[in-house]
Amino acid sequence: MILAMLVLGLLGLAVGAALGFVRKRFAQDADSLTSAIDALLPQTQCAQCGYPGCRPYAVAIASGAPLDLCPPGGQATAEAIASLLGREAEQPVVMTPTDCVAVIDEAACIGCALCLDACPVDAIVGANKYVHTVVEGRCTGCELCLPPCPVDCIALESVEEVALKWTRP
Repeated sequence: MILAMLVLGLLGLAVGAALGFVRKRFAQDADSLTSAIDALLPQTQCAQCGYPGCRPYAVAIASGAPLDLCPPGGQATAEAIASLLGREAEQPVVMTPTDCVAVIDEAACIGCALCLDACPVDAIVGANKYVHTVVEGRCTGCELCLPPCPVDCIALESVEEVALKWTRP
């Protein structure tokens, strides 16, 4: 009787150890999945997706949120995340309604530099007490630079309007 209980106890211990090993070896950690998704996002922290930054959006994606909410990442990022998750890429990435970029009225700019810290992609260049300008190719149109400007010299213009300004004689 004691031998039978000893054998059953050892068998239970062996099965428990095997299950614990398999769980640790083959389980996909939710945090590592979130980290993998976060690594694919552009890290602009622009909040255009509706989340305060890329990490919170990665957490939401890991929980089943749509993959198509990141305009700076574009369709390529959505497809890479879909591939990672084994999901189908959804409709084309939702872009800002007018695909805008920030433009600074340099005549009105007082050089306060408040917009520099507000820009998550460092698209605004300049220094304190000097005129600032926007590098259109880096601007995502997130509008985060608008509220801190005390003289309202920053406006959003469509990409087409900005391109026309540069091509007109």
